Amino acid sequence: MYFNNVHILIYVLVAFIGLIVGKIVAWCNIRLPHNKKIFCKDFFKENKNGLKNNYIFMLLTAFIYICLLYKFGIDETSIFKNLELIKFLILTPMLLLTIFIDAKHKIIPNRLNLTIFETGLIITFLYGITNVNMAKDYILGMIVGAGIFMIVTFLGLIIFGKEAMGLGDVKFVGAIGLFFGMISIAEISLLSFILAAICSIIIIVVKIFIFNNKDEYMAFGPFLAVSAFICIFLPQNIIFNYFLSLCRFISNKILIL
Repeated sequence: MYFNNVHILIYVLVAFIGLIVGKIVAWCNIRLPHNKKIFCKDFFKENKNGLKNNYIFMLLTAFIYICLLYKFGIDETSIFKNLELIKFLILTPMLLLTIFIDAKHKIIPNRLNLTIFETGLIITFLYGITNVNMAKDYILGMIVGAGIFMIVTFLGLIIFGKEAMGLGDVKFVGAIGLFFGMISIAEISLLSFILAAICSIIIIVVKIFIFNNKDEYMAFGPFLAVSAFICIFLPQNIIFNYFLSLCRFISNKILIL
């Protein structure tokens, strides 16, 4: 039986790999925020609660791996034609770590950002072997991504007297730019701002009117990582197209009024 020209046993194998990777992700989620070693004998001595929490990461990673395999398929003629699949299989656990660590600890560890950056450089080099223009696009993705958020950070300092964006976010978006290229990283940035704005309004209203709490600080990394996942599975430019259509719709309504 085949799905998207890939045998079902391959899906089973990829799902199994996803479960293993998810277990490692759960371990990194515990160790990275505290700058503890990842590869050590303690990995085999997890407590009962730690083991229970593993299933969330394991099942989530396996599910995303299956979706990636279905979307990109496998080309048996050349490993270079499977780079899209390979790079996102590698990026997935790092995006998941960003979501959970930043949401809980309000930081994106430098070790995580550095690993994403180094892996992105390797992927970019591999693309450059067969297509120099694609490699240039991924380098531009890094520059554009980091540049956008660096500008936002400086504007926050000038206007509000404090950082509107943490440097960890700047490093993160620059690093994942190596995986997505210039257009996609711009879409990820736009989508992350939209998601953050919607969630911020909801959370602020809930905190003020229900819990009487005005502390509205939210980590931005999870929005970037979720936006990256969305852009992986959506066609390129679709976010820009919908955004422009929405802007035209709003403009027409304003003109009518």
